[in-house]
Amino acid sequence: MKVLLCEDVAKLGWLGDVVEVKDGYARNYLVPQGLAKAPTEANLKSLAEEKARRAEERIRERKRLEKVCKAVDGAEAVVASKANELGHLFGSVTNKDIAVNLREQGFEVADEVVVLDEHIKEVGTSTVTLKFADDLKATVNVVVVNLGQSVEEVKAAAEAARAAERAAAKAAAEAEAALEAEEAEKSEGASSAE
Repeated sequence: MKVLLCEDVAKLGWLGDVVEVKDGYARNYLVPQGLAKAPTEANLKSLAEEKARRAEERIRERKRLEKVCKAVDGAEAVVASKANELGHLFGSVTNKDIAVNLREQGFEVADEVVVLDEHIKEVGTSTVTLKFADDLKATVNVVVVNLGQSVEEVKAAAEAARAAERAAAKAAAEAEAALEAEEAEKSEGASSAE
């Protein structure tokens, strides 16, 4: 069934669009809620002006979001929270905490723009994605510090941990290479003995 949208409907279309939907969805939800009506010539004309105005609003909003995205990309948010001596937070850092910190720095970031797979529960640095639109994303660095601890201390500890991980990976790779060389020597010795 084709319907004319009277409002913007997420994942369906914008005001003034004529879209194809299932009959039940139109009869039971869209039409009773005032979100859609029959796509008659009179209805199309009545929404034409509003459709043009909303399209201009969307363009302005998109440009604003692009500016905000470009400005905030690569920014750093510092969040202080109580943690134990091992660096485990007593609570967690949420998307709201990060958004509040970014707003305090002057960025126009809504809470729902900050995308976290799960709340941050450790002292340290994390890279977090901000999703302004499906195709408009930015990344920020989030530094979580224990109350009374400086950002520099946390960054130094994180860098030391990354260096230790790199050293361990290098040592494991060298040990594996040595083991492969030893096995190659054994197989050469066995073939020469025959």
